[in-house]
Amino acid sequence: MTYKILISDPLSEDGIYPLRQADGFEITMETKMTPDELGERIGEFDALLVRSQTQVTRAIIEKAKHLKIIGRAGVGVDNIDLEAATEHGIIVVNAPDGNTNSAAEHTMAMLMSMARKIPQAYYALRNRNWDRKSFVGVELKNKTLGVIGLGRIGAEVAARAKGQRMNVIAYDPFLTPEKAEKMGVDFGSVEDVVKAADFITVHTPLLKETRHLINAEAFRLMKPGVQIVNCARGGIIDENALFDAIQSGKVAGAALDVFEQEPMVDFRLLDLPQVVATPHLGASTVEAQEIVAVDVSNDVISYFTTGTVRNSVNLPSVPKEVMAKIEPYFDLAERLGIFLADLADGTAEEVNIQYAGELANIEVGPLTRNMLKGLLKRYLGEIVNDVNAAYFAELKGVTVTESKSTATKGFTNLITVEIKTAKGVRKAAGTLLNGQGARIVKVDDYLVDVAPKGNILFIRHNDRPGVIGRVGTLLGEENVNIATMQVGRSNAGGDAIMLLTIDKAAEQGSLDQLEKLTEIEKVKAISL
Repeated sequence: MTYKILISDPLSEDGIYPLRQADGFEITMETKMTPDELGERIGEFDALLVRSQTQVTRAIIEKAKHLKIIGRAGVGVDNIDLEAATEHGIIVVNAPDGNTNSAAEHTMAMLMSMARKIPQAYYALRNRNWDRKSFVGVELKNKTLGVIGLGRIGAEVAARAKGQRMNVIAYDPFLTPEKAEKMGVDFGSVEDVVKAADFITVHTPLLKETRHLINAEAFRLMKPGVQIVNCARGGIIDENALFDAIQSGKVAGAALDVFEQEPMVDFRLLDLPQVVATPHLGASTVEAQEIVAVDVSNDVISYFTTGTVRNSVNLPSVPKEVMAKIEPYFDLAERLGIFLADLADGTAEEVNIQYAGELANIEVGPLTRNMLKGLLKRYLGEIVNDVNAAYFAELKGVTVTESKSTATKGFTNLITVEIKTAKGVRKAAGTLLNGQGARIVKVDDYLVDVAPKGNILFIRHNDRPGVIGRVGTLLGEENVNIATMQVGRSNAGGDAIMLLTIDKAAEQGSLDQLEKLTEIEKVKAISL
């Protein structure tokens, strides 16, 4: 059988060489089609390969009667309607590793250019100005590089910095003492990193939690004369705070490849002589463009020859009879993961999931992946989905164990998730109640009944008269309205917990006030 492949964006010829050499593939390259032309042609093809130019919309997908797989030669898939692709049983694959080396090299190039003021000196020389005194730089040797985010790219940057005889201190939610020792780096919190570093580079995804992670307060903690690099995502660094920190002299240099708005509309930073910048070139190398094309080409070949792919970003097909039984539990499984990610102190090193009742007799792999997606998204962002969640868990060294039991403890079905961190073990169990939907029915060893949605406050406290009233009064004073309250305790006068659903997210100040109450041991804000 011959499979017809359409390539609608320019791809490296070397990158698609595997497809050209494989048997059973007929390749058509049409890189200048309009959306209407693509819609008219797409019905002929079994596979579509794109970069960022082609918009694979729902309208296109609905006309793709024979399409089985879409390959995105790159990381981002925002130009592909994943929901529509999944609905139509089309696998979408990307190339998440292809730009690792390119981005790491660009980071080091920006770091060195900033430290030695190379762009500024070049510009002066181009203007016939032989000026050596104005461009005295600093050496990297024996300086401390702070790496915030030690994923694939961050780890590559750390290794290169060690080669420059720099000291490296890093923060990553999955960094353990054992991993840090193996990599030859020190580790600590974000605050520890920004305090210790002479140079700082960020390599985190852009999430709600990491937006403006480097802000005015972070700059206040840094050493005078610190220099900072961002080749990751615009928005991790607060550009207004960076501008002020450079103007004040606290920051001696900044090297930026990414910006809060792209293309740029605010050029104030580029007016500062301490700043070097490039227009989002981290992945722009001949080699990276070739590698991402090779990766998706190999995945297309693998899909049609073995039925497997390495880098899927949407759901695989599930038998209809299995889907009918497990689909109602998808949301519950994901929310249990989110709940425990917020509840735990530290990041998960081990995850144990037990399925009880009717779920014990069917394939529950998709539920496990959904739970891991919820858990890992808190650390890694939207890059995690229910297909690649298990891959990322393995990549980060998280041990995942799945077990089944017929003991339901009074429920038709029960999902119990336990996560182990360096600081202890946390556990939550959930089920579906007829007419009431998803419920968390147990937290650690306490029985509760809480809908896993909205804003929740978890409070661990001593079971004393009046503590509930004091909590309610304090939240009222902070203008936080309580919707529901669940209380669980081990025995009268002993340890107890409260789970409060509230109408809006509590401010940090409110949480701090609660923790000052004598009976309160711990307060956690959870957003579901």
